[in-house]
Amino acid sequence: MTNSEQIKTWYAKDLSQKKQWYSPVADAYNKVRPRYPKNLIHRVLELTQLPSKATILELGCGPGNATVAFAKLGFSMVCLEPSKAACQFAKINCAQYPNVEIQNTTFEEYSLENEKFNAVLAATSIHWIAPEIRYQKAANALQENGSLILLWNCELQPQDEVYQVLREVYQTHAPSLLAQYESRETQQESLRSFGQSVLDSGRFKDLVSEQVTSEVTYSTNDYLMLLSTYSPYLELAPQIRDSLFEGLREKIERNFGENLQLSYLSAFHIARKLN
Repeated sequence: MTNSEQIKTWYAKDLSQKKQWYSPVADAYNKVRPRYPKNLIHRVLELTQLPSKATILELGCGPGNATVAFAKLGFSMVCLEPSKAACQFAKINCAQYPNVEIQNTTFEEYSLENEKFNAVLAATSIHWIAPEIRYQKAANALQENGSLILLWNCELQPQDEVYQVLREVYQTHAPSLLAQYESRETQQESLRSFGQSVLDSGRFKDLVSEQVTSEVTYSTNDYLMLLSTYSPYLELAPQIRDSLFEGLREKIERNFGENLQLSYLSAFHIARKLN
């Protein structure tokens, strides 16, 4: 099998998996995944200058964590989400916005009307779409000079000194996850890479990127619920995940009490369709 065929096989498999990947944790995702900072959304709107009656196509809306921020401003939105469970939460969260339509489908399978939308939005979701499709089809969806908006919330992480205390638990129960702790520099490099991939597609221009750091407090219960929504933890066998979380809970409560201080990096990439 050639490398190209391997890539196609991988994404074909991923297409079927992603329809149910987050379904078991859709409720947790809705409850504890952070929303996107208001000042970040404000900057996106300031830079894109979307008209008041703009139409937005959102890719992988999940339970609507980014959707609501745009819907409350009156934009018309078509939001695609592979997970049926996540779709249900998105419909509940957007029930008061009649201009929002939630569709239970993937972007790959979505029947696209070319040049229909003022903006294509993807909030921590573009990486789920096959590289040969994501930017080409997004550009096709956009009107002349339309905007591609990529929002990101990087993985929430405790301070390094806290993580060092938790390392022993990971070493015992899930050593494969030790490499998952990313430095801020690693996360920033990943963001730069995605920004460059937008330009490398040959379909977009005038890339603008900005980022902000937020500090939040999570209870131990909410922190463990948050971890359960991240892919490396979803991939663990249930008994290993349960043992890991039990060990983390004991270590956190013994050393840090009932709450943990976390920080996370939020960012956006905005680019114009290259006509």
